[in-house]
Amino acid sequence: MATSTTYGARDHARAQEGARAESMPVVPASNWPTPPPESGPLVWAETVAGGNYTHRVLARGTEVRLTDLRGDACAHLLLHHADRPWERLNVADTVKVQWNAYLGAGVLLLSDQGRVLASVVADTSGRHDALCGTSTLVRNTERYGDGTPQSLSPAGRELFKLAAAKNGLEPRDLPPSLSFFQGVAVTEDGTLDFTGSVGPGAAVTLRAEQDVTVLIANVPHPADPRPDYVSTPLEVLAWRAEPTRPGDPLWDATPEGRRAFLNTAEFLAARGIA
Repeated sequence: MATSTTYGARDHARAQEGARAESMPVVPASNWPTPPPESGPLVWAETVAGGNYTHRVLARGTEVRLTDLRGDACAHLLLHHADRPWERLNVADTVKVQWNAYLGAGVLLLSDQGRVLASVVADTSGRHDALCGTSTLVRNTERYGDGTPQSLSPAGRELFKLAAAKNGLEPRDLPPSLSFFQGVAVTEDGTLDFTGSVGPGAAVTLRAEQDVTVLIANVPHPADPRPDYVSTPLEVLAWRAEPTRPGDPLWDATPEGRRAFLNTAEFLAARGIA
């Protein structure tokens, strides 16, 4: 089909309707071919290519499952309160308050206000990181020759800037991030040991405990020692569910977690939400 004219270009573009690429969002999400059997109606269904990013505003109670399809995805994650973007994920408090530097099921993702933005409700990977953040333009340029978003080796922070801009956020709104599916362990002498992934199919499920803006960059972990830029597709599925409430084992799992949930409940009650 000739595209040298406006009419030809239009006809060519329209002919692509319904085509499915390996990495793309599915709209509406209900058209996703294989929704998880335990889920409610899907509200987000997307495959994020290696070296790419995505973002979405999710309602309180929504669950989102990230899946490392081929074993070399690395989902760098940031969370902001959807209506109060100055309240955002605080990795230092997430680690410090819970006395735990390793992410997994039962971990709460805390804001700098002592409230829960999201909780980790399931995890089959166990290879995550709350210590290193994401890659930068300078570092990727040193390692791979380029780190700009349009290059073959985009840096995570550069992709976060694009995702942030599409949600009215600026670079100053981007704190250190968490990453899933590529692990780091602290050795006896305090150095960091890159543990990599557990292979294809690993998944982690998060539950939004407030309305949140989710930013994800799927790029190699900054501690990955491989000389090549290796990043494979990440599947993102989200569905309607319910937030954690009193009586849920997660609510009372630790004194610190209980206080964070109480802080969250008080804030929501004052706003007439819960």
